[in-house]
Amino acid sequence: MLENTCSGLPSHAVLLAALKAARAEANGGFNLDMWGTIVNRDGIVCAVAFTGGDRGDQWPGSRVISAQKANTANAFSLPGLALSTANLYSVAQPGGTLFGLQHSNPVDTSVAYGGDPSGYGQADDPMVGHRLGGVNVFGGGLALYGPGGVLLGALGVSGDASCADHNIGWRTRHNLMLDYVPAGVSGDPARPDNIVYDITSGVSASGWGHPQCSPAATAIAATLPPKR
Repeated sequence: MLENTCSGLPSHAVLLAALKAARAEANGGFNLDMWGTIVNRDGIVCAVAFTGGDRGDQWPGSRVISAQKANTANAFSLPGLALSTANLYSVAQPGGTLFGLQHSNPVDTSVAYGGDPSGYGQADDPMVGHRLGGVNVFGGGLALYGPGGVLLGALGVSGDASCADHNIGWRTRHNLMLDYVPAGVSGDPARPDNIVYDITSGVSASGWGHPQCSPAATAIAATLPPKR
C-alpha cells in the first residue's frame, strides 16, 4: 500500500452523501445507481462509494470505471486548466490529436480486483491507498479544485449512460464544494470543463466534443451549477 495522503479530500461518508444527493436528481439517463471514486493528485485512491443498498445494485464493472475516470481527470488536468473525461472523447478517436490516449496508463488489475469483494464501496475498499491507473475518455471524470483553484485530485462516477455520469459527477463535485475550476476547453466560462456537444457527422467542431446520449441529458448539462 502506498502512503495514503488524502488530507483535504472528502472522506467515504462525505463522498457517499454527495453522490447520493446528485444521483437523486434528474440526470437524463436511466435512473441507475452509481459508483464514485476520489483520487489524490498522485492518483492514489482515497474513497470509493456506491449509492445502492448493496454493491450489486449498480453495475459491478462501473466500480473500476469510476476509478479510471478519476485517474484520467487527475492525470490530464493542471492547476490552470481542467479537462474532464468528457472533453477527451473526440481527441482520442482515430484522427484525433490524442488518438490512442485510452490505451496509455493501463489499469493495475491487482489493485482493481484485489481484496475481499465484500469491502467494495466501503470505507476500507481494497483500492483505497493504492494507485489504480487507467484512462477513460467518456463522461464522468472531473478534477477537484479547492478554494483558490488548488488542484487536489479528481472524482470519477460511473453506472449510467456516459452523459448522465457527467451530470451526476458534476453535481457531486458541486455538492463537495470542490468546483473552483480555473479554466477549461468547454467555451462556457461558468462551466469550464463541462461536456461539449458539438459533434456533427462524426466530427467535433471544437475538437473536444462528446456524443449526445439523450435530449434530456444535453439540456441538463447546459444548466448545471456554475463553478464557484
